[in-house]
Amino acid sequence: MFPYILDCAQPMNYDPKQIRTALDEMSQLKTESSNPLTEGLSDLGAAQILQLINAEDQSVSGIVAEQIPSLTEVVRAAVKAIKSEGRLVYVGAGTSGRLGVLDAAECPPTFGVPPTMVIGIIAGGDSALKVAAEGAEDDEEQAASDLKAHNVCENDAVLGITARGKTPYVRAFLEVAKLRGAWTGLLTCNAVKKSDELDDLVVLDVGPEVVTGSTRMKAGLATKMALTMISTATMVRLGRVEGNRMVRLMPNSTKLKARQVKLLMDTHGVSLEEAAWRLEAVDGDINKAME
Repeated sequence: MFPYILDCAQPMNYDPKQIRTALDEMSQLKTESSNPLTEGLSDLGAAQILQLINAEDQSVSGIVAEQIPSLTEVVRAAVKAIKSEGRLVYVGAGTSGRLGVLDAAECPPTFGVPPTMVIGIIAGGDSALKVAAEGAEDDEEQAASDLKAHNVCENDAVLGITARGKTPYVRAFLEVAKLRGAWTGLLTCNAVKKSDELDDLVVLDVGPEVVTGSTRMKAGLATKMALTMISTATMVRLGRVEGNRMVRLMPNSTKLKARQVKLLMDTHGVSLEEAAWRLEAVDGDINKAME
């Protein structure tokens, strides 16, 4: 006999209808299925676990390579948006959202661009970067509110990031962004159909995870690789790199100042002292120092 008596007048945290819908959706997602190669994971020693994780990760690079045509469309849209005084906007929840925020945050120091050029928006706000706010991924109203707060418009290129491809917060954000005239794309790790609000769809089909459903693993790795490729290619096309040199980096640390000095030494054949003097004379403006 069922041992608990429930007050049916009260809302249920485990609403059977909602749970059934979620289970039906999860049954169609490869990242939620059990990986037959890792079913004995908990019986392995530390070294064996690491070897198994590493073996599974080996496939990720090839999977990302297959999506270069779709990733190219994202880069083209981002370049066009930025040249039109718009932005590249990443939006996601959980691990996907954190990876978007991370990639956006690395653009200013690496390429010398303002922090408003590439932005990352995560469901649950900045606090969700440190403390998981898993319930925020279901909040479609908050997605619309966050979009309005960031003034997403027709000049922007918006890339939704969601491993499962159907996260309500992300999909709602993309729908409203499209209504506002923005370019929209979706980066996911499960096969989903390209819906009307999407201009581009990137599917990184990594398959079942080492730990079932833990999309911070292969899905997270594939997403990190793809985002790094997108932002780097975008900045190269915008002229923020010369050859393969970070000529626009911001010298905010001793390491970055040393990179500037080395760049001058390598390209102009000057001594360390002269390179440092040149940079000092122009307040760290590497482009002026190279004239």
